[in-house]
Amino acid sequence: MALQLRPNCEYCDKDLPPNSTEARICSYECTFCADCVDTKLHNVCPNCGGGFMPRPIRPATERRPGVCVAKHPPSDKRVHLKYSIEDVAAHSAKHRDIAPEQR
Repeated sequence: MALQLRPNCEYCDKDLPPNSTEARICSYECTFCADCVDTKLHNVCPNCGGGFMPRPIRPATERRPGVCVAKHPPSDKRVHLKYSIEDVAAHSAKHRDIAPEQR
């Protein structure tokens, strides 16, 4: 099963195309831009409390049979936060000092 490669930042709605080096994901594929992860979320996913990693880039060209963006297209479903900005800020403040290996 391939990553969904969601098309936008859930916080600011910035476009994050499949080849974006600015996309960050948590282990549940919640997707945010690097700026929001660094300045607003402080590396704490507002949905699960985990941290973020850069989202991998799916090859645009087929380097192995059947494996590329054309064969496994990214999601076109935009996802947005289900929590208020105030709740997200409180959640991040509460959990951002927890070491990544203890999250």
